[in-house]
Amino acid sequence: MLSDAWIGTYCGPAPGPGDLWLRWNLDPILLVALFLLSIAVARSRGHGARGALSIAVLALAFVSPLCALSSALFSARVVHHVLLVAVAAPLLAEVWPARRVRSAVPAFIVSTAVLWAWHAPLAYDLALGHVGVYWVMQVSLLASATWFWREVLASDRSPIEAIALIVAGFAQMGMLGALLTFAPDPLYAAHAVAPFAWGLTPLADQQLGGLLMWVPAGLPYAVAGVVVARRSWATLRAGAA
Repeated sequence: MLSDAWIGTYCGPAPGPGDLWLRWNLDPILLVALFLLSIAVARSRGHGARGALSIAVLALAFVSPLCALSSALFSARVVHHVLLVAVAAPLLAEVWPARRVRSAVPAFIVSTAVLWAWHAPLAYDLALGHVGVYWVMQVSLLASATWFWREVLASDRSPIEAIALIVAGFAQMGMLGALLTFAPDPLYAAHAVAPFAWGLTPLADQQLGGLLMWVPAGLPYAVAGVVVARRSWATLRAGAA
């Protein structure tokens, strides 16, 4: 039945170490979607490199074996989500920047709520067990994060406010990571068995994911802060010239 095709993990069953590099995702619908997005990005003016990089990041997340690995390990899923919300999203925000400065509070609240909601055990396990819910998860994470970054990177926003928003964005992710790191028990049924094949217990896998979200995920936020600071400095120098 057609409905049966929607049951299961989009990226396929959890791979083991021996077959990971054979697990490329060549879903034709996904490839067409990425191709159409690349055309839209190519038509934007002055952001060709950032646009190409955003497509490459999305391909890494959904086409490369990382997609399959995220079916096995929660820590790989964290890497997947960080690529979406902290790398692909700001790049897309640069391709399609906000036209005017507005309050960033709604975007921050929505993007934070979406990230936290999808890491609630019930919602997370549902997304990894149904293809339709999985794509609702991915699209909502990417869309809400892109909205947030468009507001942060709006050209007329003061650099102090932009950096404060970047710090707040990383802080809420780090707080979620800390909660996952220090949780006394594994939370996700979707990763109750597969981590053992990778030499990890489900709890250790969850703790690793929390640490990745808590510490290394700060790197793209730091890069964004540097970009904002450099733009501000360039603007000041141009005004003084």
